[in-house]
Amino acid sequence: MIVVESKTQESPLVDTQAALQLDGPWKVVVLNDPVNLMSYVVMVFRKVFGFDESKARRHMLEVHEQGRSIVWAGWREQAEAYAHTLQQWHLTAILEPDETH
Repeated sequence: MIVVESKTQESPLVDTQAALQLDGPWKVVVLNDPVNLMSYVVMVFRKVFGFDESKARRHMLEVHEQGRSIVWAGWREQAEAYAHTLQQWHLTAILEPDETH
């Protein structure tokens, strides 16, 4: 009788929590700053996100009055791109995990 020993390869454990944090939904948050004019912030929101005047103004006022506004939520890669673009326009933008999903 011949006995063949087979070894199964164990796959590395994937930290699903970490994977979800990287891939899952993220928020782009614009923070208030003492530098940019309100009209400038409205213009940036319109150019970057394609917001109409009313929506851009609403987000700008939220930034001005509450100190922050969530301007976009979605996958991390796109969120990073939007945050980077806003920073290029000299707005203070950060990413936060979207824990509502």
